[in-house]
Amino acid sequence: MPKPAPAPEAPATYVGEIAGALDRIAYLAGRARQHDRLMALAGVPLDRAAAALLRQLAEGEPLRPGELAARMSVEASHVTRQVQHLRKAGLVTRVPDPDDRRARLIELTAAGRKAVDRIREASRRGMSMALQDWAPEDLERLATLFHRMVDDFVAHADDAVELPPPT
Repeated sequence: MPKPAPAPEAPATYVGEIAGALDRIAYLAGRARQHDRLMALAGVPLDRAAAALLRQLAEGEPLRPGELAARMSVEASHVTRQVQHLRKAGLVTRVPDPDDRRARLIELTAAGRKAVDRIREASRRGMSMALQDWAPEDLERLATLFHRMVDDFVAHADDAVELPPPT
């Protein structure tokens, strides 16, 4: 049976522009100074790793530490350290896994949920300030396109990418 033809690639010029813009956003969002500013605005004194863990837990159901590590693409020992820190701060708790009583799930406490909400609100306010001069229809289009892009990234996350041999 013949191998299916590869899907056509998006025009390189646009892909390069988009990749460059995403790199700039990631750099700006990932700077320690930006994180510290966001945490100060939110009144939540957490390092980046702890804040990322809380945000991940806020996305859904309680998780086993190993599953949390996999979703965050970090080592399990990293999650264990962060969970210990966050438990001491009263932001997460361990609860029995209903499918396996020997296992424990990590769950946000009410204080943890409040901390995530404050971080998200501070982030939204900063973004709102940055986009205040945009027309509502431009914001609607940007939101639609961002969701579409993220959905497509997720859909193709495990696809093999072939590069031409180095020259």
